[in-house]
Amino acid sequence: MSIEMELKEVLKEAVQKAFDISLEPSSIVIETPKNKNHGDYSSNVAMQLTRQLRQNPRVIAQAVIDAMRMDSMIEKVEIAGPGFLNFTLSKNRFTKVISEILENKDQYGQQKPNGIRVDLEYVSANPTGSLHLGHARGAAWGDSCARIMKKAGYDVTREYYVNDAGNQITNLALSLNARYRQAHGIETEIGQDGYLGQDIKEEGYALARNYPQVYLEPNEKNLQFFREKGIEFELNKIKHDLDEFRVHFDVWTSEQKLRDSGAVEQALQIMKEQGYLYEEDGALWFKTTELGDDKDRVLRKQDGSYTYLVPDIANHKQKYERGFDEIVNFFGADHHGYITRLKASMTALGKDAEKLHVDIIQMVRLVSNGEEMKMSKRLGNATTIHELCQSVGVDAARYFFVSRALDSHLDFDVELAKKKTNDNPVYYAQYAHARMCSIEKQAQDIPVADSYELLVDDKEIELMKSLQEFNKVIIESARTRQVHKVCHYIQDLATKFHSFYNSCKVINKENLELSSQRLALVKATQIVLANALDLIGVTAVESM
Repeated sequence: MSIEMELKEVLKEAVQKAFDISLEPSSIVIETPKNKNHGDYSSNVAMQLTRQLRQNPRVIAQAVIDAMRMDSMIEKVEIAGPGFLNFTLSKNRFTKVISEILENKDQYGQQKPNGIRVDLEYVSANPTGSLHLGHARGAAWGDSCARIMKKAGYDVTREYYVNDAGNQITNLALSLNARYRQAHGIETEIGQDGYLGQDIKEEGYALARNYPQVYLEPNEKNLQFFREKGIEFELNKIKHDLDEFRVHFDVWTSEQKLRDSGAVEQALQIMKEQGYLYEEDGALWFKTTELGDDKDRVLRKQDGSYTYLVPDIANHKQKYERGFDEIVNFFGADHHGYITRLKASMTALGKDAEKLHVDIIQMVRLVSNGEEMKMSKRLGNATTIHELCQSVGVDAARYFFVSRALDSHLDFDVELAKKKTNDNPVYYAQYAHARMCSIEKQAQDIPVADSYELLVDDKEIELMKSLQEFNKVIIESARTRQVHKVCHYIQDLATKFHSFYNSCKVINKENLELSSQRLALVKATQIVLANALDLIGVTAVESM
């Protein structure tokens, strides 16, 4: 159990004993004071109880102390200010974390299964071109979120929804067909909605070589051939780029297969029976205004084609039927208005819309030498995941994409990502890990201690405090899906380690007992930093 959880239990028992009030541990706040003179940890629980008890918070605080179980963990408790409880802990409570880490190694931080099944859908880009920066942020975030939630004990399914139907796929097929015909010497316009990238041209010419003279006629049968070949070509590119980016999926759901299975019509039939659909002006409408939307939405247009929302409704209906407790989508910023109607559709189907969560991914700007790089996917000159990884490396790319909150705009500084200095946060973290590995190699002849009573320096205590925060960071990051909190933790841990290293000599031949204990602290820190980096898909390098 973490120190925070132990303190919460101590306070819960004391409040129950003093006032016969039962508090949930989650409602008890434990913080680390900025001023070290205020102890190791602090709680405002007495002030929280002021309104309920109608007493002075300092009086409440004293009553809590009087009822408190004082075990070997707590050295002293003091009342400060209006009623804060400041705890100073015994030094040996901090060293306990070293034993836990060395025993569990790469499993340190792994929480027990909580029985909650979660579906995470992310990336889900149309298979009409390579993945660009916006997709890269969602890919890094979604994959890291999956890693963190698994570490926190969730049963996670990683899902990619393939939009392999609709107008954009038709435009892709027409573009391939045009290049195919051009390869046969037939003058053919691409069209203003066509895909002009070099890769599409090369694939069209390759199809002309492999299937000469077979699909020249621009009929529906031939167009279907180019749809299938185009989707296959683009999906293979996407999978290759995601693999390079260390992003993998458990499920690939095809929109076309959903349509072909009749799932779309089944979903619409249920919504109709529930009274949420109506016909007007030759179109089919959804009464979303009855479910919190600002206006009703068209589901089937006058030409008989479905809007984007309809197959997505069928897709999410199936997610519920697959038995997930939580369904999470990571959508681009242009989908913000989509959330209300998607949740409304689940309510219309008789599903619990509270199980459906949508996190919005804000825009990314690629900045090089202080200037924004413009991108256009249709013209084939957008910066792709592959190009970015080749330029700055997978580690830097992944780290930068998850280092800021998802709802914040991100300027990706290419020059900073390439720097081999401590200004670059991923370099700073990896350098800390490499330094730990170097220390361990230099100290191969010194045994790692199994008791740590000599670790009493302030820098050692601060580092051990940071180590024991790891479990809390995992649980909180998973609960809130705030991946960037892991990056903040990584930077804090690296900073605490560098500070410890500069202040405390680890290898001292004249004091092997202290060296042995400090070596154990270094090894524990190395394990936790590697585990934290793995949560965001970044390599814990051993040398730099």
